[in-house]
Amino acid sequence: MASVFTKLINGELPCYKVAEDDNYLAFLDINPLAKGHTLVIPKKEVDYIFDLKDEEYKGLFLFAKKVARGIDLAVECRRVGIAVIGLEVPHAHIHLVPVDGIYDIDFSKPKLNLSDEEFFQISSMISEKVEL
Repeated sequence: MASVFTKLINGELPCYKVAEDDNYLAFLDINPLAKGHTLVIPKKEVDYIFDLKDEEYKGLFLFAKKVARGIDLAVECRRVGIAVIGLEVPHAHIHLVPVDGIYDIDFSKPKLNLSDEEFFQISSMISEKVEL
């Protein structure tokens, strides 16, 4: 069964796209911990990140690295943190979260409530900085 991420990949649902190539997609999390919180996913449907083939796994992390560099250039933060939890949606994904401190990646924290315009501005700023 297709996950919500597969529907985003297929264009059946909208997203605030940050970067895309033939194999991977990066888009803003709609329940962000911070401005610029981005999800990076393989286009191939795989539930558990460690079930990806080695080349797909490496490709996902190399793609995420490029996206993280774009986030770092576009969003004011000390670092871009990374989290792989994999329980929210049954499709492998990486969270890239701009952080200023160790507790900024706490998924129990209240999420930001951003407008469509803010999401669009943030995704545009990041996508301009991502070099694929």
